[in-house]
Amino acid sequence: MIKTVIIEDNLFMQNHLTGMLSADERFLVVSAVRDAFEAEEICVSENIDLVLMDVQTLHNHSGIAAGKRIKESRKGTKVVIVTSLIDPDVLEKAKLGAADSLWYKDHGTSELMEVINRTLNGEKVFPNVSPSVELKDMLSSDITPRQIDILRRFVKGMTYDEIAADLNLSKNGVRWNLDQLVEKGGFQNKHELLAAVIENKLIVTTLEE
Repeated sequence: MIKTVIIEDNLFMQNHLTGMLSADERFLVVSAVRDAFEAEEICVSENIDLVLMDVQTLHNHSGIAAGKRIKESRKGTKVVIVTSLIDPDVLEKAKLGAADSLWYKDHGTSELMEVINRTLNGEKVFPNVSPSVELKDMLSSDITPRQIDILRRFVKGMTYDEIAADLNLSKNGVRWNLDQLVEKGGFQNKHELLAAVIENKLIVTTLEE
């Protein structure tokens, strides 16, 4: 049996994933919890083979951080990130050791089973890029990596001067990039832009590691 832990703070999704795996006789769902940090203890005590890990879990505990610690402490445990967050930073950190594979929730669950099976067979399954979503009049894929870096710091409340110093840009360069995004997206102002970015989960800055 493939001993499995499911970490998902949305109870509807948690029940769906539990039912999907329980219907397959190969899997034994040992536990389904809402908190990524709680799952770390379970993985050690129960000798878990597979972890399906949400990213933004109860108390804003980071599934990315928990997944990385699980993989470091239990070399044989496979971690599959299951997320709706399209923040490119999530995908990048998953690829850099926090997980064996990643699946986006807007894709079908039949694809998830394929990802799980391939992962258990030793593959690492990651999309090349995070999904693109509409941000009013533009797509999130229209935003450059540098503009993502600027937005991430702006969401955190950093000033233009602080962002400029952190990214080795001029203050005018920071302002120009934000103004370009406001204009391209058809937003009334930067606050409307930020609201769209946060609502669509393009930038996530609240995860606790």
